[in-house]
Amino acid sequence: MAEKQIQLDHLSVGYDGQAIIRDICIDIQKGEIVTLIGPNGAGKSTILKSITRQLSLIGGAVYFNGKDIRRFSHRQAASKLAVVLTERMKPELMTCYDVVATGRYPYTGRFGTLTQADENKVLAAMKAVHAQDIGLRDFAAISDGQRQRVLLARAICQEPEVMVLDEPTSFLDVKHKLELLSILRGMAKKNGITVIMSLHEIDLAEKISDKIICVKGETIFRCGTPEEIFGEGLIRDLYGIDNGFFDPLFGSVELPGAMGEPEVFVLSACGTGIPVYRALQKRNIPFAAGILYTNDIDYSLARLLAACAVTEEPFADISDEAYEKALRLVQRCGAVLDAGVKQGVCNQRMQGLFAEARGLGKLYRAKDFIALQKEGFDGV
Repeated sequence: MAEKQIQLDHLSVGYDGQAIIRDICIDIQKGEIVTLIGPNGAGKSTILKSITRQLSLIGGAVYFNGKDIRRFSHRQAASKLAVVLTERMKPELMTCYDVVATGRYPYTGRFGTLTQADENKVLAAMKAVHAQDIGLRDFAAISDGQRQRVLLARAICQEPEVMVLDEPTSFLDVKHKLELLSILRGMAKKNGITVIMSLHEIDLAEKISDKIICVKGETIFRCGTPEEIFGEGLIRDLYGIDNGFFDPLFGSVELPGAMGEPEVFVLSACGTGIPVYRALQKRNIPFAAGILYTNDIDYSLARLLAACAVTEEPFADISDEAYEKALRLVQRCGAVLDAGVKQGVCNQRMQGLFAEARGLGKLYRAKDFIALQKEGFDGV
């Protein structure tokens, strides 16, 4: 059985004695990666600051290995918990190395003198986040992304049992977002360090987290595994999405497609349609898609972006009903696009759709049609 490390016991958090989120009851196991998601202003940072004693608790308690965290001395707390918050540090005349070295202070004597072993740990932490080349630079003169890496290095060399991070991927480009999250995952899974953080990038939260805490309103909206949380309906309700979609298969947020009578019919399958759907969406062209098996990756996106989709049950031969519906679309739409469909035994009736479109002079290769659209062709 997993070791329970953090307990949020009927926790209420807020400011000036007023609770904004009440009655939080969540257990966190050692080595788990737990991510808070939710809309801006929902209280994610407030929860993290309350866990780390940056804010006084309004009610309830936070237990660390069964002990109320308020009973820890500052030095004890600093040796257990490392914190990386969003507030900008403004140290005066400190190099990046100096900032990272402050992570060793809970272990030094009264005068804060670093031993050779401490200095080795500082260097190792900077190397872990690829910041060793900026060690001698003024911390105030580096970029936001570099600052984030330096602060993560400071937390790493603190050798905590729990690391708490508020939006650690802010200011980072894609490469460094992935790099930072890979470092956190390695620390959690190899070293047993518990990671509690907030993220705005829900696609990354889905991929890295063991547990997701959804924050919205006066109570926790939902808590569970990524598989339990990242459904289309729950994410829509959490963020109040009414101008697009969350696609749980791709883990992506999608803008709505053009609605209305389809002008184009896309013959697609097995991923060939995805770039075509997106290109038509950008051109605001309503389209139909088919004939798609409902376990096809194209169907996952077509059901969100297409004005209509002609579907068939997985592994079945194309039925008369589906074929006739697709044939009517071929005849009605101004253009029929071949996205590169591979025809096999089950979908061999697609040949009839291609023949009909060719006979009507409507068949285009999808990439040729998109190129024409970019050049201003409006013959659909």
